[in-house]
Amino acid sequence: MSVETFAQTPFITWSVAIPLLGAAFLALVPRAHASAHKGLALVFSLLAFLVSLSIWVNFDVGRAGFQLVEDRAWLPFGARYTVGVDGISILLVMLTTFLTPLTILSAFGAITKRPKEFYIAMLLLETAMLGTLVAMDMVLFYVFWELMLIPMYLLIGIWGGERRIYAAVKFFLYTFAGSVLMLVGILYLYVKGGSQSFAYLDFLKAGIGMREQLWLFAAFGLAFAIKVPLFPFHTWLPDAHVEAPTAGSVILAGVLLKMGTYGFLRFAIPFFPEAAGVFSVPIMVLAVVGIVYGSLVAFAQSDIKKLVAYSSVAHLGFVMLGMFALTQEAVEGSILQMVNHGISTGALFLLVGV
Repeated sequence: MSVETFAQTPFITWSVAIPLLGAAFLALVPRAHASAHKGLALVFSLLAFLVSLSIWVNFDVGRAGFQLVEDRAWLPFGARYTVGVDGISILLVMLTTFLTPLTILSAFGAITKRPKEFYIAMLLLETAMLGTLVAMDMVLFYVFWELMLIPMYLLIGIWGGERRIYAAVKFFLYTFAGSVLMLVGILYLYVKGGSQSFAYLDFLKAGIGMREQLWLFAAFGLAFAIKVPLFPFHTWLPDAHVEAPTAGSVILAGVLLKMGTYGFLRFAIPFFPEAAGVFSVPIMVLAVVGIVYGSLVAFAQSDIKKLVAYSSVAHLGFVMLGMFALTQEAVEGSILQMVNHGISTGALFLLVGV
């Protein structure tokens, strides 16, 4: 992978920062102005979408590697603020900025309890998701990756159904536990590389042996498998979907689950290619089990949100199956299915909310 162009205009930073600025602005608006909270949240999310369109327009599909790269000093121990997009991440960035305004609009009549805090959480979640997708520094990536947990936890725990606390805590514990092991893996690669840089492109060049690759792939892979979720790490998903408000379910199914598949494609497979070859068959077996299991359990559901949740386990099984076939055509199909699933399942949860 290479870096092809450096951004003249910081479109990527703007797209990440606009929802964050919107959340900060909403925090200053008095609680009594409920209608203003709705309108402002929608405006800031639409602005982020417009900026993402600028990223799309300025992206050269004929070039490989990262484009529109922004690189600035950040932390003293080698971590930098480095962001960019390539052919994988730009599709998911567009999906995120497209779905977020729709979910905010869908909440206008549905959220009556603490609407100000709800829209702040939605905008913070958008910033975290976009930051995760564009980060080219591993510390920056990890900060955004963990930041996603907090607003989603609040969305389920405050605006969810009767068992919302159970679902929120289960979601948080599952995803956080896997992330801790990934942090250990990131730190190991940093030390292995001479403690000079957390840059994604430098991590790609880290020379590590087969045994190390197997352990590190397992550390990264567990975090991503839980987020997908890959069978048998899926048990948190139906509870989260059933208890989450409609807007939370749309974002969870439409974007958050793709962070797991994106993580495999962006980090686990490129960093540890030999280990990916070893794990490919077991992961494909689990993917097929998830496809069959998710489909059969979806048949048995009387709760339509659980039905869509289990169908997501099956759909994302197809994504994982294609990805770990490790051929160009299969991986491209896997990416296409990520976007397809985000649009179709997001629409299904919006219909369920109606």
